[in-house]
Amino acid sequence: MLKKIALLLCVVFTAALLFSFAPTRNRQKALRTVIIDAGHGIMPNGGYNGARGSFSYEDEICYEVSKKLVALVKREFPEIKIIETRPTKAITSLKERADIANQNKGDLFISIHVNAAPPVQHKERLADKIVTSYVGKGKKRRKVTKSVPQYRYYSTPNPAKGTETYIWGSHKNEDKEVALRENAPMLAEENYKEKYGDIDPNSPEFIALSLLKTKQFFKRSATLAGFVEDEFVAVGRTSRGQAQRSVGIWVLQATAMPSILVETGYITNRSEEDYLNSESGQEEIAQCVNKALKQYITWIEKQQQMNKGNALQFSTPAPAAKDAYSFLEMVDHHEHTRAAR
Repeated sequence: MLKKIALLLCVVFTAALLFSFAPTRNRQKALRTVIIDAGHGIMPNGGYNGARGSFSYEDEICYEVSKKLVALVKREFPEIKIIETRPTKAITSLKERADIANQNKGDLFISIHVNAAPPVQHKERLADKIVTSYVGKGKKRRKVTKSVPQYRYYSTPNPAKGTETYIWGSHKNEDKEVALRENAPMLAEENYKEKYGDIDPNSPEFIALSLLKTKQFFKRSATLAGFVEDEFVAVGRTSRGQAQRSVGIWVLQATAMPSILVETGYITNRSEEDYLNSESGQEEIAQCVNKALKQYITWIEKQQQMNKGNALQFSTPAPAAKDAYSFLEMVDHHEHTRAAR
């Protein structure tokens, strides 16, 4: 009997030990909701909205890559809620995409796109042409010949290739702040009142808080963009790096959360177009973004742990700051103190 009890205890202890070392990837709390945005889409009249290659369209590639990314994230992080702005092949308006992201209180916005470059224009000089003309009148009329250069104009496909990941330009952050203030529920964290007090969204304090959040979102967006490009490099893709942009990516400005736009390759480059349309290529792109997301979650969790262990983290309500200026002074003081450590 004692042997059976001892054996049972041994089994229970072993199971508990194994469980304690089990992967904790599904326990992450850094992200609750991720918005995945498949760029462009089929128009109501059946036409395409994105860039066009020699045999394919951006709309279709974005859709397929996004679906693969959704499947990977759901499998890797089943606790994360995934919201698709374009769950079907039909187009979703830009405003609706941002509204979907904000209304679902997304913690992160990932937009999938395909790049394109205009054809390269060429000018080739051919043999000169002799042109005859006449000048003067009457007896003074005479023939004049001259040599006129002849040119042939033609274009070839642009050789541009590689990936790029965009974030919203920091010099346009005032637009992002407007999005934050228009979507005040995004700032309703679990311990929001303990951290910042009961602030009116129209008050100087709340506007200052929006500025602080904008800075935080910019840092997080830039960090994730870097992770994405690193993963592309790791699999041998040509990376054109991460960049700030404030034109043509309205959804990044209008989403009140960290946000990136991934240009997965050039549809106007035939070799990249083949890759972008292949099952293996689309899977690799989705894997790269998913791996970057895992790194991002780890990074966020480390940041959260650092903040928890920092005695200077806001331990008193922000209403102690009576106006926006003093509130930001307090924020900057805390940030500089942390950086000096």
